Amino acid sequence: MYLLGFLASYLLIRYQINEDPGLSPHEKAREARHLENLVLVIIFGVIVGGRLGYVLFYNPAYFLKHPGEIIATWHGGMSFHGGVIASAIGGWWYARKAGLDFWKWADRVIVTVPIGLGLGRIGNFINGELYGRPTNVPWAMVFPDGGLIPRHPSQLYEALLEGLLLFAILWSLRKKIWIPGTKLALFLILYGSFRFLVEFFRQPDKQLGFLLWSWVTMGQILSTLMIVAGLLLLIYLKSRASN
Repeated sequence: MYLLGFLASYLLIRYQINEDPGLSPHEKAREARHLENLVLVIIFGVIVGGRLGYVLFYNPAYFLKHPGEIIATWHGGMSFHGGVIASAIGGWWYARKAGLDFWKWADRVIVTVPIGLGLGRIGNFINGELYGRPTNVPWAMVFPDGGLIPRHPSQLYEALLEGLLLFAILWSLRKKIWIPGTKLALFLILYGSFRFLVEFFRQPDKQLGFLLWSWVTMGQILSTLMIVAGLLLLIYLKSRASN
C-alpha cells in the first residue's frame, strides 16, 4: 500500500507539472528531475517520521525499555502525524537546497497525499488492525484481534473520509490560483477534522486509552494540533502576501 501510494503521488505530481501552462518544455523537464529527488526525500520522511512519531506519541515507555524495537517496523506501528512532520521538514530542506519554492511544491504534493492515506487504511482493514469500537450497526464486523465483539470497520470510514473524499476535494482545487501554501493549510484543517471525527468510532490504542475527560484520544489531540497548525498557516500566508 505504501508503494502504491508513493507511485500514485509521483504520477499525479508529474501530471500537474505537465498541465501547468506557465512552464516551458525545458522547465517541465527540470521540474520532473527535481520531483524524482523530492519523492525520495518524502519516502524517507514518511517511513522514518512515521515510525518515530509512533514511538514518541503512542508508546514511548515501551520503546524506552526496548530500544531495539524502534527499527522493527515489521511489528507494526506508524504515525501519520509523525510522517507529515518529517516529510515537511525534508521537503523544506530539499527545496532550500535546490532553490525551489517550497510552498508551491507543497501544494503540488499535498493534493495527492489522500490517495496514500486511503490505501493505507485499506491495508489496516486487510490486516485487521486499528479496528473500531463495539457497535450493533448492521455493518459491524468481528476482527480476529478484537475478540468476539462486533465493531465499527473504522478503517473503511477513514479510507472514505481521509482518502476518497479528501482527495476529491483537494484534486478539484488543484488549479485554483491561491497564495502558495494554501492547499497545504487546507489539507491540515480537513484531515485533522476528518480524523478527529473518526476517532469517535475507532478503538483507542490499548496502551494509551482515553487521555482526557474519558473520551479524548491521542489521535484527536494530534488532529487538533493539525487543525490549529493549518489555521495559523493560513494567517501567516495571508500576512506574508499582504506585506
